[in-house]
Amino acid sequence: MTRQRLSLLTPLALLGLLVGLADLSHASEDEDYYMQELLTRDQYNQVQMLEKPVASIPDRHEHPSQNPGKKVAKGSRQTDKTTDDTKSVKTANKKAEKNKKSPLKTPNSISEGEGHYNAIKEECPPMGLETLKIDDFQLHASTTKRYGLGAHRGRLNIQAGLYEDDLYDGAWCAGRDDPLQWFEVDARRLTKFTGVITQGRSSLWSSDWVTSYKVMVSNDSHTWITLKNGSEDLIFSGNREKEIPVRNIFPVPVIGRYIRVNPRSWFNSGNICMRVEILGCPMPDPNNYYHRRNEVITTDNLDFRHHSYKEMRQLMKVVNEMCPNITRIYNIGKSHSGLKLYAIEISDNPGEHEAGEPEFRYTAGAHGNEVLGRELLLLLMQFMCQEYLSGNPRIRHLVEETRIHLLPSVNPDGYDKAFEVGSELSGWSLGRWSNDGIDIHHNFPDLNSILWEAEVKKWIPRKMFNHHVPIPEWYLSKNASVAVETRALIAWMEKMPFVLGGNLQGGELVVTFPYDKTRTQGVSREPTPTPDDHVFRWLAFSYASTHRLMTDASQRVCHTEAFAKEDGTINGASWHTAAGSMNDFSYLHTNCFELSMYVGCDKFPHESELPEEWENNRESLLVFMEQVHRGIRGVVRDLQGRGIANAIISVEGISHDIRTAADGDYWRLLNPGEYRVTARAEGYSFASKKCEVGYEMGATRCDFIIGRTNLSRIKEIMEKFNKQPIKLPVRQLQARRSRARRLGT
Repeated sequence: MTRQRLSLLTPLALLGLLVGLADLSHASEDEDYYMQELLTRDQYNQVQMLEKPVASIPDRHEHPSQNPGKKVAKGSRQTDKTTDDTKSVKTANKKAEKNKKSPLKTPNSISEGEGHYNAIKEECPPMGLETLKIDDFQLHASTTKRYGLGAHRGRLNIQAGLYEDDLYDGAWCAGRDDPLQWFEVDARRLTKFTGVITQGRSSLWSSDWVTSYKVMVSNDSHTWITLKNGSEDLIFSGNREKEIPVRNIFPVPVIGRYIRVNPRSWFNSGNICMRVEILGCPMPDPNNYYHRRNEVITTDNLDFRHHSYKEMRQLMKVVNEMCPNITRIYNIGKSHSGLKLYAIEISDNPGEHEAGEPEFRYTAGAHGNEVLGRELLLLLMQFMCQEYLSGNPRIRHLVEETRIHLLPSVNPDGYDKAFEVGSELSGWSLGRWSNDGIDIHHNFPDLNSILWEAEVKKWIPRKMFNHHVPIPEWYLSKNASVAVETRALIAWMEKMPFVLGGNLQGGELVVTFPYDKTRTQGVSREPTPTPDDHVFRWLAFSYASTHRLMTDASQRVCHTEAFAKEDGTINGASWHTAAGSMNDFSYLHTNCFELSMYVGCDKFPHESELPEEWENNRESLLVFMEQVHRGIRGVVRDLQGRGIANAIISVEGISHDIRTAADGDYWRLLNPGEYRVTARAEGYSFASKKCEVGYEMGATRCDFIIGRTNLSRIKEIMEKFNKQPIKLPVRQLQARRSRARRLGT
């Protein structure tokens, strides 16, 4: 919606606009911003230390990575309150010293506070543009270039689609490039504003960002007060490229209902485009309808904060000490930098596989900057321990009938990078990859192509099985581009007889299921179902339907896809093709059905958001674990009652088999219905029976007893005698010869 109030401009505001026109010289600086955009983040930081700021502002608050010489508190932004410029920016520091004597007075119409510019600054959490707490109707702008670049798209970290000029572009862009433009947020209640975070436009083709801006606050959206330093308007430094967020903390908090960001200069080869987050604390108002409507309160007494690697280990140890009889901590390997990949097991007999008991896993943090999944698993292990001790029958049944494994941080190296700069400032990709630059979740061997090629050549089942597809030799070589974290995951997946698994990711609200790779070459997205498509759809829906937001049709899209209209689930290849995913590998190489849960729009939410995110996902996490008990289970034994390992379990009509574990036990996920199931093993005859799966929770028991074939017995005897002719005793041999002579006569 375009709102222009030029007629309402006060003389003071007009004076400010004239000053702003003078500031336009900043928009035509000769610096090569385009080349800066192509630099890596580290190179960018070095350039920032040498360059002068766009506007001379005391105590400019930028991305912590631009100030490597100063220690920055880790984790939440609540702990990062006074980030100063680097010592190389001497001009700004000198002005900061000079302005200590010049107090910044906040007008009475906005706030009653008064303080000095270099006073200790107070910082509030994000208001929720990124997390969608702020809805589209609360965002306004002076002008917009088109609907897809409207104010509703001016959210921090929002991503554009592959095809631009549509409804889902990656920023708010003004309809005109002049200093009269503004981006406005209506808090709908009196709010203490403490800062602004900005980014440029998310785009593969355009380079647009704002390099400096002013901030104005109002109580009625008509009379606006510009933040000042003494008698001068404050001009905050903006972005130097389009992806790295830049934060500016106000000298003193200001109180109002509306806040505007007024761009003053922008990249000289681009346009006025911004993605924004506002830092603000709502003022106490028990009668405020909007606050009560959106308020989510948890009653769980858990540790709701972001944890460093060391703190994660300590928390896992605390849980283990609280519940030593049902937990065990172990590691599956090490990261590229040598950090151990810790997992915790929750079971009534930790450290031991019990025959007939299915094994379940949750993993998180394969992309190190997707922090919410990591914290959800840390909260889940605390919750299960507490509820088990309190006698919760649901949790006790789950623990006693399931062996649960939680691996909260697959990529601790990447997490440390994101954690160092804190939430909101890590951007969209810092910490996503492993230390050697590998996307761990998509670093598994592409077994899809091997299977599909075998199907075309009709090698199945004569030359190759439709399951447990072997890993190609080239992938196992030391020179292969395989992350050490991926190798550790594969060894873990092969060792444990997992039945069901979920990997928690972030940046969206959807559950994806295999296949993740399109079968048609060169096609970026198309439905590519597995033989177990109906089972996968149910598993995905079991999580999405119990999530507070995933199936809410009124929920605004995170970025470009309206997944809620599809029940919050999607086939991975229908979204975007990805070869070598963990989900496809797990399905084709092991017995485990694996899905991806994208648990929130914000990859790295502020600490204050964690209680609500826990409430959003808690029931879903539990319900999905319970699905491991859906389908059939049993044991395949020989005539002597011994379990047969590696026996093949086939279901008629489903061209994907599974295998028994070391004790001969198996679990086959199936939807309710009647199935003809066959058990076979090398050297044994096969056996078939009908097995019925009901709607109630609990797998149907379906055991098999199979005997040895005559051929296998002969082979066994031959092996026993080292493949030599059997030597009979002399008397027995003579008796056979005499009998043969009599028959001959």
